[in-house]
Amino acid sequence: MPTNSKSAPKKKTKAPLHKRVITSSRTRLNEYLSRRPHRSFRLTRRRDYVRPLVLPKLLPFTFEVTKMLWVKRRIFGPLMLIYILLYALLVGIGSQETYVQLTEFLKESSSSILEAGGTVWAQTGLTLVTLAMTGLNTELTDAQQIFGVLLGVLAWLTTVWLLRNILAGHKVKMRDGLYNAGAPLISTLIIALIIALQLLPVALAAVGYSAAVSSGLIAAGGVEAMLFWVAAILLSLISLYWISSSFFAMVIVTLPGMYPYAAIKAAGDIVIGRRVKLVLRWVWMLFCIVVLWVIVMLPVILLDTWVKSFWSFIANVPVVPVALVVVSAYTIFWISTYVYLLYRKVVDNNE
Repeated sequence: MPTNSKSAPKKKTKAPLHKRVITSSRTRLNEYLSRRPHRSFRLTRRRDYVRPLVLPKLLPFTFEVTKMLWVKRRIFGPLMLIYILLYALLVGIGSQETYVQLTEFLKESSSSILEAGGTVWAQTGLTLVTLAMTGLNTELTDAQQIFGVLLGVLAWLTTVWLLRNILAGHKVKMRDGLYNAGAPLISTLIIALIIALQLLPVALAAVGYSAAVSSGLIAAGGVEAMLFWVAAILLSLISLYWISSSFFAMVIVTLPGMYPYAAIKAAGDIVIGRRVKLVLRWVWMLFCIVVLWVIVMLPVILLDTWVKSFWSFIANVPVVPVALVVVSAYTIFWISTYVYLLYRKVVDNNE
């Protein structure tokens, strides 16, 4: 009988599992080292780590972010209103009774400040700091906390989606963002969880500060206090180093087909060699938020206190709690716009 002269192809045998794992790990490590010029305990040449980054000045860029929200107010205004209404319904506005109790407590505790020559502005500033740090919703249920996180993430996703299409020259409406922006919700939540883990060193420093204050370590001064502040600063720098690229990962992960790990990797490649400049931008962003809260909330608290001292029948009107929710909503959308526009500046600079 005729036989086939061609021999049958040999089946390829797979390598053992441990060898495949080792090979894959080595490949990923080599790719990582090829992208990152720095080596531990080695002097890095300037030609290897200098990456030019031309960005606009701080004040002009801040005005550009605010102008974007103002020019597109027909889109972002209703979107912010929807966020405020949903937050009020699902999470709730702070209690006016809680605010009154807080102000009364602060008046009693800050009486020494007024006796020492302090002003009403100092007392109002103390009230504002307390509101910003603790808020008025002190007893939120698990469902309310989940709704609060989801609303914040959806506000972020919608803002990024709208800005991406606006800068691309597309004509979009607010409803387009509401209907189409929620696709990468799970990926964004994973990045947010990673950022929360990266903030653990700061949380550890805060717990240490509380313990040091209660034990009198800081008040006593000396070498122990100095060592504590050095450790707290180092822990804060670690968190700042990590999250400096994770903010961009929150934007990158919204791209179609992008996975969280790939977004983290791409964001790290973008900021390498430019981290100091970007950290200064994040610090400036926080400074702008503090200035915004002082400019808006300080007069609101003063005016509310002054008016209710004359007309006691409006004492139960929650002016400050409502203003707190409105300013918080604007802060979320302003930060989202700031981060995305800065990301676009960096990417356009790369191109």
